[in-house]
Amino acid sequence: MPGTLTIKDTTLDGKCTHTLTLEMLNATVTVRELIRQRVYQEVQDHNRAQPEYFRGLVQPTDAEQTLNGYKLRKRRKIDWEKQFKQAVEAFERNGFLVLVDERQAEGLDETLTLKADTQVSFVKLVPLVGG
Repeated sequence: MPGTLTIKDTTLDGKCTHTLTLEMLNATVTVRELIRQRVYQEVQDHNRAQPEYFRGLVQPTDAEQTLNGYKLRKRRKIDWEKQFKQAVEAFERNGFLVLVDERQAEGLDETLTLKADTQVSFVKLVPLVGG
C-alpha cells in the first residue's frame, strides 16, 4: 500500500469522534507500530500548534479530560515516547480496541496488511461506574 491511512476514533455504537491521517511507508505493520505512528503524529501535530486541548489517544500527565479533548493545565510540548508507552499499556489492559476492517486486533505484535481501502478504528472503552 504505502500511502495514506485514515484512522477514526469511534464510540462503541460506531459514532466517529475524531479522524487522523497517517503517511504509511509499508503495507505491513504490527499493531504496536500502528499505535506508535499514530501517537507520534498526533503529538507532533499538537507540539507544532500547542492548542489549549490535546486530541489524542491517551491522556497526558497533568491534563483533565473534557468533551473537547484533554485540557492541559498550561500549554506545553508533550513527549511522544511517554504517550506511546501509556498507549501500549492502555491497549494491554483493554483501555481501547483497534479494529481493522471491523476485525479486532488481538495483540501488539499482530501483523496487519494494509490496503488502499483498509479501515482502522480505535474504540476507547469507558469503565463502568459502580460496577
